[in-house]
Amino acid sequence: MHAELVGRDLSRRLHAAEAALDHALIEVATLAAALPEARMRAGVSGATGQAAFEDLAACLSALTQARGRLGGGHRTLAALARRMGLETLAAGPMDKPEDRPPMDGSNGVRNMVNQR
Repeated sequence: MHAELVGRDLSRRLHAAEAALDHALIEVATLAAALPEARMRAGVSGATGQAAFEDLAACLSALTQARGRLGGGHRTLAALARRMGLETLAAGPMDKPEDRPPMDGSNGVRNMVNQR
């Protein structure tokens, strides 16, 4: 029972970290997308803010890499949970691309436009 409690706590923390990274990606992407319009509305040269735009692009890249690494950690922890007999913790709250077929029956296709 102790291992299951520890596993549940780790699972909660993992999902919180995944959500935090997704929210960070959303915020940085939204900010980066707003820069060109802000420059045009302010009536300043195209070179204005270029360094900030490049820094935000690098930030997006780093967050994307971090998200992938966190996914790798998630897979490793899920495999460990399965080896420990904690399959319910390894499943997580939603299907994964490698599920055959995906649990939601979508064949892996998602309509992201209407999910905001």
